[in-house]
Formats: sequence, C-alpha cells, structure tokens
Amino acid sequence: MKKLSVLDAIFLRWNPASGRVVPGAHSPNPSRGRVPPSQSTFGNALAIFVGAALWLVPVPAAHADGGALAGHRHRVIVSTDIGGTDFDDFQSMVHLLLYADVLDIEGLISSPYGAGRKEHILQVIDLYARDYPRLRTHTDRYPPPDALRAITKQGETETAPYAGVRRATEGSDWIVRCARRDDPRPLHVLVWGGIEDLAQALHDAPDILPKLRVYYIGGPNKKWSPDAYHYLATHHPALWLIESNSTYYGWFVGGNQAGDLGAENFAEAHAAGRGALGEFFAHGISFEGRKRSALKMGDTPTVAWLLRGDPAMPFQPGWGGSYVRAWARPYALFDRLTTAADRIEHCGILELALPLGEGAPAQPEARMVIENQSLVGHADAAGAIRFRFCPKEAKIYRYTIRGNVPALEGRTGEITVVPPSLTNALQPDPTRPNWWTDDPTPDLIEGPHRGARTINAWREGFLRDFAARLERCRPTGPDGKPR
Repeated sequence: MKKLSVLDAIFLRWNPASGRVVPGAHSPNPSRGRVPPSQSTFGNALAIFVGAALWLVPVPAAHADGGALAGHRHRVIVSTDIGGTDFDDFQSMVHLLLYADVLDIEGLISSPYGAGRKEHILQVIDLYARDYPRLRTHTDRYPPPDALRAITKQGETETAPYAGVRRATEGSDWIVRCARRDDPRPLHVLVWGGIEDLAQALHDAPDILPKLRVYYIGGPNKKWSPDAYHYLATHHPALWLIESNSTYYGWFVGGNQAGDLGAENFAEAHAAGRGALGEFFAHGISFEGRKRSALKMGDTPTVAWLLRGDPAMPFQPGWGGSYVRAWARPYALFDRLTTAADRIEHCGILELALPLGEGAPAQPEARMVIENQSLVGHADAAGAIRFRFCPKEAKIYRYTIRGNVPALEGRTGEITVVPPSLTNALQPDPTRPNWWTDDPTPDLIEGPHRGARTINAWREGFLRDFAARLERCRPTGPDGKPR
C-alpha cells in the first residue's frame, strides 16, 4: 500500500474517476489538490500536529466505510416539503423509514413551500405501519408507527420575510427541544425543503448551534427560501452545514443506469409487490395529475451520508457525496435594475435595493416577477424597496417589477447567472470554518451538476442495498417464503 507524506496525508480527497484517494487542491502545493479538514489557524495547526504524529499513513481504500450500516447510530431530524413542489420527497420518505432501524429518528417536520403538510408524512407512516410486522421479523430496532407519528410536526408554511425569520412553529420548537437533550451525540438536521424552521430555531435558541450538523439540499429549495438562507449565512456563519446545490443530482443522474438500476426500471423491478411501502413507491405516487414512478429521490443523499461514510468528514468519500470547504457565499447587491452584463454565481443571492423615486405612495408595495416566482418586496427606512432572488440555473433571467410604485411599475431587468469558478474552491471562507459545498473540480461534474459524480459512483451499491430493504416488506406465504 502506497505511503503518503505528511502534507499529502493532511489534504486527502477521493477521485471517483480514477477510483483512488489523491492529495487535494488546498495542499500547500497548489498543483496537488483541494480539500483540507479546515483552513482555520487552529485547524491547520491540528492537522500538522496529527500529520507529524503519524508521519506516514496508508492511503485508504477507495470505498465508503463506516456510517450507520456499520453500527454507528446517528440522531436525525428530517425537515421535508413532502407533498409540496415535487414528488420525490415521498420516495425519500419511503427510503428513510426502511432504514429507521439503524438511525435514531427524533423528528419529522413538514417545512414546505407549497401545499405539503404533515399529513403527507403521516400518510407514508400509515403505509409503514402496514409493513411494520414484517419489518420487525428482521430486527426489533424498527420504531413503532405511533412513535413516529408522535414526532411528526408541522413547520412553517410560508416563506420567510425579508428578515429571514417570522415566528416560532411546532417544527422549529421541536428542533430546539431535540438539540437541548442531554445526549453527547450531534443532532443531524436533514433539510429536504424549506429552511425556514431551522433559521427560526437558531434565531430563537442560538445556544443550540454547536449541537447541529445540517445537510441542506439547496438548489431549487434555496430558490424558495432566499431570505431564510441569507439570515443563516449572515447571522450564523459558524453553523456546521453542507450546502448541496448540485451534488445531490448524482443520486438520479449518471452512474450505473443499466438494466434494473435504470431510473425508469428500478421501481417496477425492486419496489412493486414489496408490501405497502414498495407498492406506493412503484405505483402510488401522483404529482400534478399523473403517476410518478421514475426513481429520483433527490433528498436521499442526506440520509445516505449517514448510512455509508464518515459524517464528520465531508471531504471524504461516502454515499452522500463529498464536499469542499465553502468559499465566501455568493451575494450581489445592486441599487438599480440589472442588465445582462451583470453577473452572479449560480445559487447565489441577488439583492436589489431599488429607490422608490418620486410619487411613491405612503404604503409602497411591489413584487419582482421572475419565471414562476413573484417575490414580495420589502420597503426599507432608506426609501428603497428590496428583493432577494436565488437562481437555480446558470442562464440569463429576466424579471419585471409590478406594484403601486410609479417609478418602478413595469420596469424590467436581466441578470446573467454563471457557474462557480474552479478557483473558488482554493479560497475557503475563514469566517465559515464548518460550511461545505459542491466540489467544482471538472472530473466530478455530471453534465452541468458539480460534484454529482461523488454520489453516482456509488449508485449500484446504494440501490442494491435499498432493493434489499424493500424485500423486507414482501409478503410471505404459509411456508415463510416470499410470495
């Protein structure tokens, strides 16, 4: 087994293209890599100390070890927009419950943008209840259905206002309550939808921050929660958070799509006929008036991150992907209408602070209409109305201002959204020592999705494992054999 130098050992990363662990680009030699455990003074000092103590270390095998499937029990809260803007949260909830025996699930929170409510979580728990007797034949660690119902809470149902927080909810209060429990383990908060309840919990109880480990499926979810996200980024930069804006695509894009593992084939091959949960996964999910059976599960990397890999080390390989230290979170403020010559990074926060001008009413109201969003403006004390927008794609966006402000009514603008630069990953933000994001390295990109190959490289492994879990629900005959 090859030996690494001290400096190489400190700056390891995994390259799925080569199937090897290699030095990362934040290495002191810029040509060699990428991802250190920390760029803080303390982190560097600690890394050097550990490296000096070890001097030479073996390269780890290029596979994901550890995690809940290896016996490590993690505390988990899931915040989901199930029933809201997409169908795949139903698929991810089925997956989560089939792995409930290896996780300590402490909360299931409905935090939607749109029509989703906690009743949609309870709907899947009802299916779990029907399969529960068969699941218990495999292990008694599966929680009773009533225990899951008791920890299902309703979170915020509206997007946050400009301040980023609105009011405490049953969901945000539950996050606080769980985080304050006398348990030495961190509390993993897996955010599949709106991030409003997490923002509210930290606003109301900032003391819980050191206890939290957050994995946030950003991208389109961030699009609907720009103000809550901006609140977290500006008021709680020390938060431990993985911001996955594109890596999560690796769960359903690329990788081994052959035969029964194909997105269009998996449900019929491995879910149909496998109890109530399997049948629901294969034939029971409807969205926007039609059945949805193609495998997506875009939120499941948050759970897979706990199942296989080391959640304390996001830069190392695991089923939930691998990440780099976040650079300064992209943000651009303009006091004018923008043009296509103006730029912002993909999934950054664009803020407009537009002067109200002459003839503005005493109660100014305006909206920024951009694609399928109508963003409510905030009138500030300085005579401007403010909007925040988070673009989920790299392209040119066009918008129109509508409202009762004569100087702005009907005015239009554009903004060009660009992918993050590779060099960004060489400049981790020292004010966010525990904030992680998508690795922009070219060999880890799947189509336009940065970092996606750090997930889809494991596709066969995690889907075969999920298929085996679905088999636990299959009805058996009098002879005990599957029907």
